[in-house]
Amino acid sequence: MIKLFGNKRLIMSLISLIIVIALMGVTLGNRGAVTWPEKMLQDTVAWLQGLIYKPAGYIAGFFEDISTLGQLRRENEVLKRTLSHYARDTARLNVLKAENERLKDLLNFTERQKSDELIYRVARVVAINHDGYNNVFKIDLGANDGIRESMAVVTPEGLIGRVIRVAEFSSNVLMLTDINDQSMNSRGISVTSMEHPDSFGVIESYDHETGYLIMSKIKQEDPLRVGDTVITSGLGGTYPPGLIVGTVVSRREGTFGITHVAEIKPAANMDMTGLREVLVVERAGEGANP
Repeated sequence: MIKLFGNKRLIMSLISLIIVIALMGVTLGNRGAVTWPEKMLQDTVAWLQGLIYKPAGYIAGFFEDISTLGQLRRENEVLKRTLSHYARDTARLNVLKAENERLKDLLNFTERQKSDELIYRVARVVAINHDGYNNVFKIDLGANDGIRESMAVVTPEGLIGRVIRVAEFSSNVLMLTDINDQSMNSRGISVTSMEHPDSFGVIESYDHETGYLIMSKIKQEDPLRVGDTVITSGLGGTYPPGLIVGTVVSRREGTFGITHVAEIKPAANMDMTGLREVLVVERAGEGANP
């Protein structure tokens, strides 16, 4: 009760003070000088007003900050969506640019080969099978497109494999890395040197540790040299002549010293996970449907 009474007295004092100030404002309207008690009273009122208005200002600023924070969050969400769309469109553009460059390379390659009696059919790689035993990939061309088993498959860089199975609208291609002289199903590749046409050898295996093809059956007097470009000779009938295989990086005596062996660095990238398009090589009239 005493506390309530004290509060009432304080409230009444403040009301009285406000009334006095108001009266002073009216009476001092035409006065030029202000007395010392009036100055003191004016300063006291200003101090009390500061106590009242400062918390009110803080509260107003707090709610204004909350409103600004909400607006910033909304703007942030809009920016995130815009950035996501930009990243998606950029990725699509990069994919299209890369595909365009690959197709240009294929077109330039086929234009350069027009003098050969060969037809190059562009095929897309639609699936790969890399199980550690067989490196096979599937292309979107088949018997309906004139594809036949044993046709050579290349990239603009060089020979990469051969067709081993043909369906109506797709075919399986065995990578050059699966060539193995210990396998009954493997076929050696008769090759020669672009710089020394009298050279002869057979690609019979692939060294998975070094990434080199092994060329054997090289005569001791064969002119093959390190740095020579190895190409298919056309002998054997499977591969047409003139397809680039790779570059000679070393030459040494064979196991019995009768013939020599050379290591060939493949011209084409043998990592089939990066393949997107390839070229199926067809001799004139070879792929014609009966």
